[in-house]
Amino acid sequence: MTRTVIESQTKTVVIGFDEPFCVIGERINPTGRKKLAAELEAGNFDTVVKDALEQVACGATVLDINSGAVFTNKMAVDPRYADNNFVEPGLMKALIECVQGVTDVPLCIDSSVPGALEAGLQAAIGRPLLNSVTGEEERLELVLPLVKKYNVPVVAISNDDTGISPDPDVRFAVAKKIVERAADFGIPAHDIVVDPLVMPVGAMASAGQQVFALVRRLREELGVNTTCGASNISFGLPHRHGVNAAFLPMAIGAGMTSAIMNPVRQVEMEAIRAANLLMNHDANGGEWIRFSKVIEAVEGGLSFSEASSAASAATSGRRGGRRARA
Repeated sequence: MTRTVIESQTKTVVIGFDEPFCVIGERINPTGRKKLAAELEAGNFDTVVKDALEQVACGATVLDINSGAVFTNKMAVDPRYADNNFVEPGLMKALIECVQGVTDVPLCIDSSVPGALEAGLQAAIGRPLLNSVTGEEERLELVLPLVKKYNVPVVAISNDDTGISPDPDVRFAVAKKIVERAADFGIPAHDIVVDPLVMPVGAMASAGQQVFALVRRLREELGVNTTCGASNISFGLPHRHGVNAAFLPMAIGAGMTSAIMNPVRQVEMEAIRAANLLMNHDANGGEWIRFSKVIEAVEGGLSFSEASSAASAATSGRRGGRRARA
């Protein structure tokens, strides 16, 4: 059975067909977050710390760390800051060191800059997930050697030099190409986590059906784990969280094993917890029972984040010091 192992210094997360759905928290990402980007430019990591702790409390078992910031003020003074190859390696190192200082969950190192990926790999303790490689020839030649050198799993995104195809058969072919090229480097299929690319259902009515079929095919024919940017499905629609909450259990039922998403949303996390229970990935319903206490606290007036943090603190106080399965 395919098992993708991700580790921090003290915790192990396994992404797999018979494992609970892996929630990869997406919040530590300055792209589109001007306030966070400005804070990072000023050397202020307070929001990063808050986002890390909050996401873990709410149910993220892996944290995505994205270094794609634009430092507008520094750029005006020093033109080197206009180049992400200059900005991101140092920022990635700082972000990872910050997050590792406040939480012990495994990390997902997320950048389009190879230098930032390697800086993250050097700073990360354990066995992080690398995000990402595509089917583009240049990207394959730059990223796969890093995957092999550091012996880490990698997210494989199903686009290539021709872009993102609306045809699911083409996206499957790109994923197959990446798996085969990875094998040439000695990288096993169980260390490839394929993102089949979720299209917005508001723009493509068959987007959900496409992904469910692709996930089944990737599992059955290539034997790989899968992930996605979960909120892409609802892009441009009203009441996006309702759509996301319907999409996630359906994707899980089709065989998807992880998602990069915002865990600080009760409706989506409730859907995932229930799906784990129904898929028999929650032994004796223990996680659902614990989650129900969070919901009761929310009904009593706490926010989902507050209730989750209180429950997490209570659980942490009862744990010992051995390596934990997240």
